[in-house]
Amino acid sequence: MIEEDEVHEAPSVERIVELISSRFGDDVTVRGTRERRVLLTSNREKIFELCTYIHDVLNFEQTSSLCGVDYETHMQVVYHLSNYMNGVMIEIVVDVPNDDPRIDSVTPIWEGANWHERETYELFGIIFEGHPKLERLLTPCDYQFFPFRKTYKLRRAE
Repeated sequence: MIEEDEVHEAPSVERIVELISSRFGDDVTVRGTRERRVLLTSNREKIFELCTYIHDVLNFEQTSSLCGVDYETHMQVVYHLSNYMNGVMIEIVVDVPNDDPRIDSVTPIWEGANWHERETYELFGIIFEGHPKLERLLTPCDYQFFPFRKTYKLRRAE
């Protein structure tokens, strides 16, 4: 068994994979690794727990980016999390169904995720549960459309 208290400020890519695999089992899949990169896929039900673990135990200080992707059949939320001590970045991809575009907010873990989540909500309509102020940034508050969804059709100029 791997002990979490063995983790120091800057775990290696191999150690990160070992710890996450041990802790989360089948709920998180390691898609691969590269130099200073760990590529994961997570169940959406586990994203808050996974991100809390990555922040609190593995000491990842920042959400470098968070964005949505629309594949027509489903959407995804993609997270890039950074550890400045060792320069490692973790990428997490989470599938979100079109008919229930909800996922837990990671803003309580990293405040810097706030605007990333708001922008993703505004453009894709993905709802970040527990977000402190999930509202549009640029489009009008009463705007009913999500312009980055593939189902969004631009109006023609007349």
